[in-house]
Amino acid sequence: MNRTRAFAGLSVIAALGAVLFLLWPPQNRVSETDAFAAPGLEPMTTSEALEDFWRLTPALLLVVYDAFGQTQENAIYDTLARVTDGEALEFLYLERVGAMAGGGLEEADQTIHEIKLLDSQIARDGATLSIMASWQVIGTVGHAEHLHVRGNTYSADLSVAPVDGAWRIIGFDLLEVNRDAAGETFLAPQTNG
Repeated sequence: MNRTRAFAGLSVIAALGAVLFLLWPPQNRVSETDAFAAPGLEPMTTSEALEDFWRLTPALLLVVYDAFGQTQENAIYDTLARVTDGEALEFLYLERVGAMAGGGLEEADQTIHEIKLLDSQIARDGATLSIMASWQVIGTVGHAEHLHVRGNTYSADLSVAPVDGAWRIIGFDLLEVNRDAAGETFLAPQTNG
């Protein structure tokens, strides 16, 4: 009789656990109708982000480069935290702070004029987008008392997912940096005016 009660008690606990598991909303489950903020863009659902990754990716990267233009560690971190999370935040923060370790910067040393997505492949796993991308950054870089234009090209595997209501880069694996176009003259991006 005691075994029957123990078995019945365990069965009830297991059934309650199963119900709670099914009803409790998992942290990584995202509804197809949930829209998430993106810098400079209208909020996007996962399907919209998949379709418009060619706009989302440069928008996120532009904020990363803005962070890299900061000279104070807390400003670098706070700016990166707006568009990155987890391992990507840690990696990019340490990259920038490490580049400053030789004495730091007294003032911003770069101005980004354009980020151009060159080539990409994208896949979706739930709400996470895996983007293998190449992009060119055209900007002005200052050293001491002179400026020059750079057109560096980068390739990276990016993981982008909604975190705390916004699209963020959660994985950043830099594959290649090509500085062959550094110092070349580039046409200024067209403006509305």
